[in-house]
Amino acid sequence: MHPPVLDLANTRILVSNDDGIHAPGIKVLEKVARALSKDVWVVAPETEQSAAGHSLTIRRPLRLRQVSRRRYAVDGTPTDAVLLGINHLLRDKKPTLVLSGVNRGGNLGEDVTYSGTVAAAMEATILGVPAIAFSQYYGPDHPIRWSTAEHWAPEIIRRVTRVGWGRNVLINVNFPDVAADKVSGVEITRQGKRKIGDELTERLDPRGEPYIWIGAQRAEERSTRGTDIEAVVRGAVSVSPLCVDLTDQHTMASLATVFAEG
Repeated sequence: MHPPVLDLANTRILVSNDDGIHAPGIKVLEKVARALSKDVWVVAPETEQSAAGHSLTIRRPLRLRQVSRRRYAVDGTPTDAVLLGINHLLRDKKPTLVLSGVNRGGNLGEDVTYSGTVAAAMEATILGVPAIAFSQYYGPDHPIRWSTAEHWAPEIIRRVTRVGWGRNVLINVNFPDVAADKVSGVEITRQGKRKIGDELTERLDPRGEPYIWIGAQRAEERSTRGTDIEAVVRGAVSVSPLCVDLTDQHTMASLATVFAEG
């Protein structure tokens, strides 16, 4: 059963990210949010937390710093920021929508398991608040096309909130590395295959001790139709519903049959 359709003009929106409170992408998303609603709050990590995943700080206290009106920084992870935003800062009137991003770089395929951007949306989803994660894919030969995200994000938000989605689901959006007017369209996609870690560099530090650096190279399937990777590489906006419930129902049924046999 889907939740009620959101009235964006009267929606309390919480904006977060993993690139930090001063990142250009969160400024883009805040601008988008403020064009949709007058009740917008920003709670984001103090510094960059890329690839932090869904990590929660439990071994030290957290500090919440007010940066400006309705803008706060947390000296922790994206998960910390959303948790404090929903259950502390806005506890008397909780947000009805969380927007995360816009991330510097795509969150495609297995990236979603490492991504702090997706984790912020995941934390909101677990706390019962609908959430959308946004990422801007980019190449090495030109500046990041933030204008593409800024142009397409409002329409994406309007359309998906018009339909609504399940309580265990978050929406993962990736914008392609093309100008806004060159985007081929919006496609509903599934998670593809894109695993970081193919490139490992082993060297010696100044003291002669070995270290290993995980490179940015990814093994990815770019040609599989219907996936987030293929759509974005082809120039489309990818919209993927991700389920927070990781239970595989088919395997669960198979295991139940085996164990029922005694």
